[in-house]
Amino acid sequence: MPRAPRKLRRQAPSEARAVVDETVALYHRLRWLADHMHGDDARSATRRGVLRGLVRYGPQTVPELARRRFFRRQTLQEVVDQLEAAGLVERRPNPRHARSHLVRATPRGEALARRMDEMDERVLSAAVGAIPVRDLAITASTLAALRSGFEQSGRWREARQKTGG
Repeated sequence: MPRAPRKLRRQAPSEARAVVDETVALYHRLRWLADHMHGDDARSATRRGVLRGLVRYGPQTVPELARRRFFRRQTLQEVVDQLEAAGLVERRPNPRHARSHLVRATPRGEALARRMDEMDERVLSAAVGAIPVRDLAITASTLAALRSGFEQSGRWREARQKTGG
């Protein structure tokens, strides 16, 4: 297992940059922690995300899974193949498309996703400690608004043009 990520040194020139830096640092910490908590069947963030997505949102095609994660179809195909080899997902005929099968979680995959969610809930509860629920709600809302700003490509593309990028 790789070493734990280093603690973030606060050097952000703006509050927006501080939010992004903290988000990235939190992502790396959570990824490292999840790799240690969930074991070999769920050994990568992508595998965990695909499996959980199939359990939460139902069967999807590989191209649909790739688009939702901003991955190439070929990259996601490899992940689905690994999950299928582990008995966590299976392919089913797609009534809307002859060649693009639907991928769905097997009962074993569903059970693993439930175990991961239950463990995550316990660990999150312990880590959150005394942070008020209101503060968590504000944080989630702020991150959603920031993500929305990046999803509106006109905003960031225009800013990028002004810097000559």
